[in-house]
Amino acid sequence: MKFAADLHLHSRFSRATSINMNIRALDAWARIKGIKILGTGDFTHPEWLSELNRDLEPAEPGLFKLKGKNSPTRFLLSAEVSCIYSKNGQVRKIHIVVYAPTIEVVEKINARLSRIGNLASDGRPILGLDAKELVKIVLDASEQCLVVPAHAMTPWFGIFGSKSGFDSLQECFEDYTKYIYAIETGLSADPEMLWRIPDGRRVALISNSDAHSPQKLAREANIFDTGIDYFEIIEAIKNKDPEKFLYTIEFFPAEGKYHFDGHRACNASFSPQESKRYNGNCPVCGRELTIGVVNRIEELADRPEGYKPPGAIPFKHFVPLQEIISDALKVMTASKQVQMEYDNLVKNFGSEFAVLLGPSRADLEKVSLPEIAEGVIRVREGRVSVVPGYDGVYGKIKIFDDEIVAKATGKQKKLF
Repeated sequence: MKFAADLHLHSRFSRATSINMNIRALDAWARIKGIKILGTGDFTHPEWLSELNRDLEPAEPGLFKLKGKNSPTRFLLSAEVSCIYSKNGQVRKIHIVVYAPTIEVVEKINARLSRIGNLASDGRPILGLDAKELVKIVLDASEQCLVVPAHAMTPWFGIFGSKSGFDSLQECFEDYTKYIYAIETGLSADPEMLWRIPDGRRVALISNSDAHSPQKLAREANIFDTGIDYFEIIEAIKNKDPEKFLYTIEFFPAEGKYHFDGHRACNASFSPQESKRYNGNCPVCGRELTIGVVNRIEELADRPEGYKPPGAIPFKHFVPLQEIISDALKVMTASKQVQMEYDNLVKNFGSEFAVLLGPSRADLEKVSLPEIAEGVIRVREGRVSVVPGYDGVYGKIKIFDDEIVAKATGKQKKLF
């Protein structure tokens, strides 16, 4: 069965998250977005775990559903842990996502982690724990768990981040590297970028929303063709099986908020070549730039741009439907007009993913405006332009700003 899975998100108990991040809202938005399986997020938090026990019941192997309801959404137990520690003379800040098959396993993990730090302080607990030791604790609870470094290239908290990461999985996990079967691309990178580095080719590359509000679900996701079964999904990831792990849905990475180098306080953004010219310092204030994902990839790469390893899991770039409608109509994303068109498309085709990945232009135009249909087709074909994000500032994506170029040259501008 083909389905979409978004396996990394947060509850309302994590910092900077919406109060609407509760199970019933997540279930409702999963159906709107077209997601079959959602990570629960934050199973380490005692109050959230209590709500998971209250609101969910066992369904297929290793999965859960809304208690007493006939919803098609399934939940998979997940949590993110922030490991902050010193190794090899440097402070490391690494975010790790953990997946578990049962509540009993989760309780074992939480019992061990609660001895190290206060799990009730945040949905994503900050622990003075070596990432390698976290893997040991999780796998001691159950070998059926999966441990995945989150948003791998993010400067501050990625496994390969420029500020506090490592140059390889081996450097981080040592003898536990063999138990790391996947890394998460994050919003500022995509598989094509990660294929250029050795570890990006060795392990599977998964993509998830890391959503802090229900509306942000599915901005990245994974498409599987397995049974609705925790164990089959985990095996498809571990084996990088292209018949079962079909492809990932990705942001255009320049839209992510750490793509380029920069200094947010000075509104300064630079390509790797430009920041090198300034010796990695902000030309406005002289302070050190936050080195972004593109630059960090260049540091670690042993393959050229455009390299694709044999048997690699494919991917598709994606722009959320509300952003497409907003750009097509030249109105704010939060406007009533955008919501009306969004609701209409979802109602007619069943979900947001169904709109973005399925209908022809003609079918879209039957139920929506021609300019919205054009926007969906342009995104599918990669005909977008992006002002890259930097130092915590999201990039700005434009689908229709190539009009002047098109009129002047008779050609459509393609940046990605």
